[in-house]
Amino acid sequence: MGELGVRSRPFVTGRAAGPTPLNALGDNLFTTTLDKVINWGRAGAIWPALFGLACCAIEMMGTVGPRHDLSRFGSELFRASPRQADLMIVAGRVSIKMAPVLRQIYDQMPEPKWVIAMGACASCAGMFNNYAIVQSVDKIVPVDIYVPGCPPRPEALIDAVIKLQRKIKGLPLVPR
Repeated sequence: MGELGVRSRPFVTGRAAGPTPLNALGDNLFTTTLDKVINWGRAGAIWPALFGLACCAIEMMGTVGPRHDLSRFGSELFRASPRQADLMIVAGRVSIKMAPVLRQIYDQMPEPKWVIAMGACASCAGMFNNYAIVQSVDKIVPVDIYVPGCPPRPEALIDAVIKLQRKIKGLPLVPR
């Protein structure tokens, strides 16, 4: 008899004692790298910053509505503070006077950060080929994905977010 009157017996299994083979765990084991786990989390929780400048912003607002529901793809909330955002969607034309503001907001965003240029105006100034409009937003900030159209439909922006998620999942954790 052991403690408290409980009869103790040795634990007996059907196999010999020793190291357990790896396949004994069956389907309950998976291996991955730290890069893949962290990038999976980053890709599934993208928070865009509000930066709608023209008519493309109306289509950008349509993506978060109940019909398209961008939150299904991990972009739940559009953040008003750049310190809480990791994606900037530049929707519309950027004037010369707005360029320093765009750069300042980009610089205030924490790393890692990404940029989507939404529409023809953000990508190449569209029909506004004049001195007052920046001819491409990539002259101010580095752009990861371009969304064509004037204005592009909400489905095109959702497709760009999905492409960005694929890109994020393939990035190394530390730049090599």
